[in-house]
Amino acid sequence: MNTATHPGAGLPVSLEFFPPKTPEGTAKLAAVRQDLYALRPTFCSVTYGAGGSTQDGTLQTVQAILAEGCEGASHFTCVGATRDSVRTRLAEFQAMGLKRLVALRGDLPSGYGAMGEFRYAADLIAFIRAETGQHFHLEVAAYPEMHPQARSPQADVQAFAAKVKAGADSAITQFFFNSDAYFRFVDEAHALGADVPVVPGIMPITNASGILRFADGCGAEVPRWIRLRLQSFGDDTASIKAFGLDVVTDLCDQLRCAGVPGLHFYTMNQSVPVLEICRRLGL
Repeated sequence: MNTATHPGAGLPVSLEFFPPKTPEGTAKLAAVRQDLYALRPTFCSVTYGAGGSTQDGTLQTVQAILAEGCEGASHFTCVGATRDSVRTRLAEFQAMGLKRLVALRGDLPSGYGAMGEFRYAADLIAFIRAETGQHFHLEVAAYPEMHPQARSPQADVQAFAAKVKAGADSAITQFFFNSDAYFRFVDEAHALGADVPVVPGIMPITNASGILRFADGCGAEVPRWIRLRLQSFGDDTASIKAFGLDVVTDLCDQLRCAGVPGLHFYTMNQSVPVLEICRRLGL
């Protein structure tokens, strides 16, 4: 592809998957990954359930990605963990040949008591650096529209800066549809000395109720005009998908034109929407 006709053709793309729960899901995800490798992703991350409830499935999926010749990254949460349990897990990651982690505090599973020995993601990051030096590239989460449990937007940016100070290499944001929120967050983080690359997290819209439920659960804002338009389509899935592709491609184009360091797609274990967005962007 001639990059002269596509100014953002060299924009790095990374992908997120979740661990399948069934043999059919595992086979389907393997096929989805093969389709998406056409994008030459810089890495593929795999999520971790609340309290590390999908640990084995996460590691199996990451191992498959590594075996397919792509860089894999495991999400790694510290809720309920001890220093010993984290040390053991880090040794496992190193033995697997893993070089990249997405270090998160993680959500408390319902009915779960103790936080464990790590109160914040910054504590986990500092511990990983103390134990393994620079072995791992550490990604962290960023919340352009504020973490749902943060006391204030200022406290949230300060918590992000603490993660960078503890040793984070780069960040991936929660998904958003308002690019101004992203740019404001990056500016405020830079002002606090947290100047690592912050890659926008992109969620394709394929299902109206699904995206609205996700957004409500994680504190992401769906602009009123998008919400109303999605609701107006009712059960017309073709219109929802067509509208979603337009909206998300336009968002990615705005971000690319402003010089973001990459795009991280929340694939929901599907290839078609991500491939179509990237095709429209000439990636």
